[in-house]
Amino acid sequence: MATIGDNIAQVRRRQSITQEQLAAAAGVSTETIRKLETNQRTTPRIATLHAIARALGVPTTTLLGDASTGAARREPGHRPLALLDLRRVLIPARGPAGYVADEVPALPAAGVPGRLAEADRAYHQGDYAAALAVLPPLIAGARHAVENADDANRPAAYRTLTRAYEVAGSLLIQVRAVDLAYQAVTAALDAAASAGDELLSAVTVKRMTWLLLRQGRLTDAERLAIATADSVEPRISRATPDELAVWGWLMVSAAAASARDNRPDDAAAQLDVAAAATARLGTRPVSPDHLLVVGGMRSSRVDMTRVEAAVVAGEPRRALDLAADVRRGGAPITSWRRHRLDVARAHAELRDWSEATAVLGELAADAPVWLRHQRYARDTVRMITTSRRRAMGQELAKLAALMDGQAA
Repeated sequence: MATIGDNIAQVRRRQSITQEQLAAAAGVSTETIRKLETNQRTTPRIATLHAIARALGVPTTTLLGDASTGAARREPGHRPLALLDLRRVLIPARGPAGYVADEVPALPAAGVPGRLAEADRAYHQGDYAAALAVLPPLIAGARHAVENADDANRPAAYRTLTRAYEVAGSLLIQVRAVDLAYQAVTAALDAAASAGDELLSAVTVKRMTWLLLRQGRLTDAERLAIATADSVEPRISRATPDELAVWGWLMVSAAAASARDNRPDDAAAQLDVAAAATARLGTRPVSPDHLLVVGGMRSSRVDMTRVEAAVVAGEPRRALDLAADVRRGGAPITSWRRHRLDVARAHAELRDWSEATAVLGELAADAPVWLRHQRYARDTVRMITTSRRRAMGQELAKLAALMDGQAA
């Protein structure tokens, strides 16, 4: 099986360029190219692969080849949150006689909806410890509600269970507990299918595409998003707000994958489709029983993804020009924070260290736990600290210390 380094070497030689020329075009060191091509380094960062793919003029997946999972970003073993109870409820102990009874106390059925909303808010606010404290008994309680529901109420119970798994999956993706996140998202898909709710299944696919992106499975993420969008594509003139929001999210997910695969034209076309959905949606509210992220599918979210695509394409000046017109609007706070990270990265790419540091400082003050879990932020802070010639100021030193805590 060809490695990532084998693929880079093959494409480079086919184009008759040297390692030095490729390194200069990609903005990486010649040593990085050499180590990759000789397989001394087998798991480069996705950002490095993007840069090399851009320099070679090929999709990122051309370099990933069959080794895409090996290219997934790998995080340090730092686990600031105790996941044992969530692991117990998602992967219960099993023996020859079946599963051992839940080791996590279950919430009473009447308390499940309220605690679900609480967990969702805590997640979006970046209070992961609070969300984690709620989720295990919430999931256990939602399961029991399904088991005890009569035929008429069982679909609604399954919808609640789906959303509990969705919040768990989102949290686990965010803290990069990838395998456990897959368990949660798969369980959510199964529960949505049991509810017989096609639109809810499509919402859950958004989490799966995000998980696939984190694993470096760009083609899988795009194909899944497009296939699901096609299956739920509404007639624009008659579409409900829920249908428009879900369809828009799926097209944004597809565009995120295309951008990372060095196919900016495809990403732009997919975002144009998402923009059409949000234009029709306008300010109409989606059903209140959805999670917060669904209601956050607005035109501002599409604009943020355009900025993200420009950063990924290595166009920081264009990214900042686009960002100048972006407002949060009704987008989720998590989307806004991720957008501000793109703004910080664009400033850093342009060697505007003070602006990049100021944006990161705002995020650190607003959501330090969230920021610590962003490898993108850590990479940007490292870029600033290793590239600037002056000694670190107090604000940058605090940022570096905060991000070092992530890798501790």
